[in-house]
Amino acid sequence: MAYFEWADDMVIDNGPIDDDHKKLVNLVNELHTATSVGRGQEVIEAIMTELITYTKDHLHREEQVMAALKFPNLERHKAGHHQFTERLNKLQSQYEAGSITVASQLSSVLRDWLSLHIRRSDKEIKVYLRKK
Repeated sequence: MAYFEWADDMVIDNGPIDDDHKKLVNLVNELHTATSVGRGQEVIEAIMTELITYTKDHLHREEQVMAALKFPNLERHKAGHHQFTERLNKLQSQYEAGSITVASQLSSVLRDWLSLHIRRSDKEIKVYLRKK
C-alpha cells in the first residue's frame, strides 16, 4: 500500500488538474519510500526541488484554469496557494540550513495538504464546472 493513494473522491476534471495532482501524489510517495528505507538524505534535494517546482507550476496552471472559467472564488484560492508556497519555501530553507528532518516533514506536509486541498478547495472547481 502506498503512503498516499489517489482516490475517486479526488477527481476534479479528469484532465490536466487531475494529471498534475497524480504526479504530485507519485512524488510524495517516492520521497516517503526513500525516507522509509533510510535514503531520505540521499534523495531529498532532487525530489524536494522537483516537488516544489512542480507544485508551484501546478498552482499557477490551476489558477489560470480558474481565471479562464471565471471561477468566483479565485482570490481565496490563490491566497491558500500562496500560504502553501510559503510553507514549502520555509521547508526548503530549513533543509538548506542543515535540518535532517525535512524529508519526512515534506512528505507528510504535502500528503496532508494535497489531500485536504483537493478534497475541499479544488472540489469547488468541480462543482463549478458541473454548473456551467
